[in-house]
Amino acid sequence: MAKSSMRPLDMRLSLTTLSPASAAHPSGITLAGQAYELIKRDIFEFRLLPGDEFTESDLVARLGVSRTPVRQALYRLEREGFVLLRQRSGWRVHPFDFERFEALYDVRIVLEQAAVTRLCGLQDMDSNGELSALKQFWLVPPDERLRSGKQVAERDEAFHCSLVAAAGNPEMASIHRDVTEKIRIIRQLDFTKDYRVDATYQEHGAILRAILARRADEAIRMLKSHIEISKAEVRKITLHRLQAARQTLI
Repeated sequence: MAKSSMRPLDMRLSLTTLSPASAAHPSGITLAGQAYELIKRDIFEFRLLPGDEFTESDLVARLGVSRTPVRQALYRLEREGFVLLRQRSGWRVHPFDFERFEALYDVRIVLEQAAVTRLCGLQDMDSNGELSALKQFWLVPPDERLRSGKQVAERDEAFHCSLVAAAGNPEMASIHRDVTEKIRIIRQLDFTKDYRVDATYQEHGAILRAILARRADEAIRMLKSHIEISKAEVRKITLHRLQAARQTLI
């Protein structure tokens, strides 16, 4: 059995530390779902570094739950490519795969551009009120903007999901939700920098105004730029955090 490399200071994390966005997800209903969210968060926040080895017993002691939900969570993470099963109850964090996450961002671009094109062609583009709700939040004066990066991250996700849902293709929306789930935790890193909050308001506002004016070509161009900027910021922040986490071990 490989020696565990989990950090002692992270022991006994409480399951109550789940964010509202995570708790609202169906997986948050069960202990296995909650354990999954916490382990995945540890991977993305580099409390578990790429290549780290650990055991199920480590996680049982750390999370304060039984072995069954921990094992269920780990097998789910294994299917998603985040951890590797070694021998018996031994596990290893999968090396960080930037190419995979950037590919998922590219899928987002394709889906959201297609949704905006479809949306701008609808006779009644706001039949369900999604766009009206987005206007009320994103098209506000600077002094009325939220300042919390965590809250804006949740609203950012809702903005993009609402645009796809408003297009009226449930299969497209389902695929988009699946992609969104896969990148949620790393995507939230984009809002750990204050300047990204204001930039997101400005970019979302411009995209939304173009859609409301049915300027589809302009909207999809700005949407692509917006997502690519976010992807680049997340990569930069991730590399910085990974380097900082490794330096603490020296």
